[in-house]
Amino acid sequence: MSLFTGLANSWIASQRPYQPGRPLEEVARELGLKDIDGIVKLASNENNLGPSPKAMEAMKSAIPSMHLYPDGGSFYLRQAIANKFGIGDDMVMLGCGSNEHIVLLAHAFMEAGDDLVCSEKTFVVYKLVSALYRCRCIEAPMQGMTTDLDAMLAAITPKTRLVVVANPNNPTGTMVDQAAVDRFVEQVPDNVVTVFDEAYMELLDPAVAVDTVKHAKAGKKPVITLRTFSKAYGLAGLRVGYAMGQPDAIDLLNKVRQPFNVTAMAQAAALAALEDEDYLIRSRQMLQEGRAQLMAGMRRLGLDPVESVTNFILFPCAKAAELTAALTKRKVIVRPMAGFGLPQHVRVSVGLAAENAQFLAALEEALPELG
Repeated sequence: MSLFTGLANSWIASQRPYQPGRPLEEVARELGLKDIDGIVKLASNENNLGPSPKAMEAMKSAIPSMHLYPDGGSFYLRQAIANKFGIGDDMVMLGCGSNEHIVLLAHAFMEAGDDLVCSEKTFVVYKLVSALYRCRCIEAPMQGMTTDLDAMLAAITPKTRLVVVANPNNPTGTMVDQAAVDRFVEQVPDNVVTVFDEAYMELLDPAVAVDTVKHAKAGKKPVITLRTFSKAYGLAGLRVGYAMGQPDAIDLLNKVRQPFNVTAMAQAAALAALEDEDYLIRSRQMLQEGRAQLMAGMRRLGLDPVESVTNFILFPCAKAAELTAALTKRKVIVRPMAGFGLPQHVRVSVGLAAENAQFLAALEEALPELG
């Protein structure tokens, strides 16, 4: 008997919570192991290089001050981000990962009955947040595995308040280019907030990365860009991300966020990581080499992975759940994609060379079991 379900708001009681990738400790318990040694996690698009050495030193230095509340405005980190992008610090807001910003955007701009437009086969949190605020999530069809910005434009209704573009897209790993993004921004109605969720953009070579912050600088359209320190900077465990937009947009988001939403340790680590260009270069190099290793290995085994630009690869498998379970038994954690609307696909993150090799060896053993 549930004491609370009947008391909850109906739209909350019916919500299905986000299902994160399985932690190493959970898999170790399932396999009856005493520790996590030998288990490879390639499920959550983390940076398996670990945190930047400079970030780790900054965290150690921050420990004696953990009895104090953090800087509520993340002053120094906000200034460093603003300097990096050539914008004012009143155009930056820090959050608990970029996920918090997605919730805050809905809180600031959407009411029950409004519409949010995103792509199909994209980050499932957009749909979850829409349901949380009793809004409709309209999923525009893709071109294959790539976001179709024209379809997203066509999906906009008079009730649309937010249009969210994950670029590069999770879980497909594909990206729309600068020219397509620029055309899209120009055509989105002025009364719709365009949000670019760019969690993986820093992993790309700067020569091919897309610049959406320029639209916030121009101030002609309501555009907000989301970035995170979870991926390229290896700080997923600290949960720190940031939004960039026109000052009035940032002011609105600050009005709906909780105070002290970014911890002091997260601020210190992110500030140090932002200055560690050598680490970022090594991350990109590991990604390029590892992605090539995984793509070649999967193709050798007869699979047809989606060509990815980021630190994960999506590949089709008719028995995705069974394959995931078979790999888990071999101490390799990957992510089945049923929760993202892709029940016959699996996503594997790019790891270190030895981790990638362990995945490919386990995959070669597991595939014949599926028939």
